[in-house]
Amino acid sequence: MNRRDFIRGAAVTGLALRFGPRALAFPPSATSATTRSAGPTELTGLAAPAPLPVLAAVEGESPAAITREAIALLGGMGQFVGKGDKVVIKPNIGWDRTPEMAACTNPEVVRTLVELVLDAGAKKAVVIDNTTNQAKRCYVRSGIQEAVNQAGGDMIFMDDYRVKKMALKGEWLKEWEILLDVVEADKIINVPIAKHHSLCRLTLGMKNWLGATGGARNQFHQSLDKTMVDLAAFFKPQLTVLDAYRILVRNGPQGGRISDTELKKTVIAGTDPVAVDAMGASLFPVEPRELPYLALARDRGLGEFDLGKVRLEKRKI
Repeated sequence: MNRRDFIRGAAVTGLALRFGPRALAFPPSATSATTRSAGPTELTGLAAPAPLPVLAAVEGESPAAITREAIALLGGMGQFVGKGDKVVIKPNIGWDRTPEMAACTNPEVVRTLVELVLDAGAKKAVVIDNTTNQAKRCYVRSGIQEAVNQAGGDMIFMDDYRVKKMALKGEWLKEWEILLDVVEADKIINVPIAKHHSLCRLTLGMKNWLGATGGARNQFHQSLDKTMVDLAAFFKPQLTVLDAYRILVRNGPQGGRISDTELKKTVIAGTDPVAVDAMGASLFPVEPRELPYLALARDRGLGEFDLGKVRLEKRKI
């Protein structure tokens, strides 16, 4: 102990003996930050960072750029993907249509997500869909197969060996044939396209899960709203990225004419799949409350369709 510490200690001891322990108490203004159990914000003097949005909507000319920006607004792909993960990216590749027809997910959006997933350290980025038209034609004509190959991802075709009947424990679907690649992945990213649908008005994120199943899928239409919610509750993606760069506004789900499409130049990404679909509905003349499955999904605890209750970030680039 040096001389200064010895003198300070002696003075403190003398105060305590003469006036009691309360003499050692400091007024609040004189107390250091660390003695008040201060949090990190108090210690640094900086404002607490704002919570990340649940939903990000970005508009711009480039499908790749708006996809990257939407993911950045959510905190970056590192928020969702870890090193060594096997990630399944599930677009809509159901139809033998070119990107201009807006029947399948935009290939540039898919390519960008593959790149972001691999850049985040994932071991694999696997892209798969159980198509409605012949798969080899759909994969090629949609432009998605080439985009995935260029980005370093793995494009997989569905076959009988990749399907297994599994317990879904849904309210309507108790069990069904499911693509094993999807359920065995470490992380799942749902990448639908926003478009008109003749049976359920719109096909957005939750409807896209029908492409992760096998079996007699036409049976789903007996109770399509309940099916969509049961499948969404089963798969639980880490992230939903809705391609709304060019949307199909008529003659869905496969379209066939460019005149059936509209350019919205938007990508909507979020961690709340119900909110993503609700915002996707706003691109059409459809209120979220007009889509019965959204209320069912909210009641099941899958998310919120009232966008006024959701942290939302919009940007135009």
